[in-house]
Amino acid sequence: MSYPEHRLSRLRGAAVLREMVAEHRLSVSDFIQPLFIHYGENVRSEIASMPGQFRLSVEQAIETVKKLCDAGIKAVLLFGLPEKKDAEGSDTWSDQGIIQQAVRAIKQTVPKMLVITDVCFCEYTEHGHCGIIGERNGQKVLDHDATLNNLALQVISHAKAGADMVAPSGMIDGMVGAIREALDQSGFSHLPVMAYSAKYASAFYGPFREAADGAPQFGDRRTYQMDVANSDEAIRETSLDIGEGADIVMVKPGLAFLDIVRRVKESFGLPTAVYNVSGEYAMVKAAAEKGWLSEKETVLEILTGMKRAGADLIITYHAADVARWL
Repeated sequence: MSYPEHRLSRLRGAAVLREMVAEHRLSVSDFIQPLFIHYGENVRSEIASMPGQFRLSVEQAIETVKKLCDAGIKAVLLFGLPEKKDAEGSDTWSDQGIIQQAVRAIKQTVPKMLVITDVCFCEYTEHGHCGIIGERNGQKVLDHDATLNNLALQVISHAKAGADMVAPSGMIDGMVGAIREALDQSGFSHLPVMAYSAKYASAFYGPFREAADGAPQFGDRRTYQMDVANSDEAIRETSLDIGEGADIVMVKPGLAFLDIVRRVKESFGLPTAVYNVSGEYAMVKAAAEKGWLSEKETVLEILTGMKRAGADLIITYHAADVARWL
């Protein structure tokens, strides 16, 4: 018996028809472009392990955001590289912090761009961990309570600067609840929270740590990020974040965790984001440079797979290129 889909390849105009009946399709409005904001002036420094991505001073970031807006990209996610680091990452809640400066400048010059701020400490601390470090039984450990207090300071500062959404990325227990309470009590109950709810301790973050200068100076982050072997844990963690007030939940990384994207979307039905992370970007770029893969076809296939798995939003360094291709 011959089914209609078997005949598609034999029809004249088959490519057009196949596109018309495709079950999933990418849209420019799906994408969020991450940007690395660097202190100083006239800084546009390419990241060696992420060709085509740059550390940008504020005025350079503005020019980049204008181009993204013209290409149809509707949202950016900002990561900051401060001039000085300290044990607490105090630049994160300074009114003159690098992110606060960037948010104000972008909202003033490109007001229709949705500005999302990363909420964490690893790029801002001398030790490179995602919060305050204390000691327990002679061992250095993350002090959750102190970190939650500082997260509250950070999000209020971002909100006052004009951020449209905050995205806590540290996988700190109780972070969403502390952030939601701080925002609500400070008059920002309207501000949504996009939580890194299922963030794995992944090998795919290497290029990002170079880009953001945020590698831990001792130990690793496995005590507060998830084991790559676990799936049920992702559902528990996401459920906790939703209970604490998350408006959007995220799975990170993307490519090796599409089963988690599917489970999260099917389990909760909440708007779901996936982060197409730096290592995934770098692999495609390196293979394309060698001529081993077609960059355009590979990227579109990867991002379509993320969409097919259930992602409503895709954070990707490919955003500008894909906007051009689409």
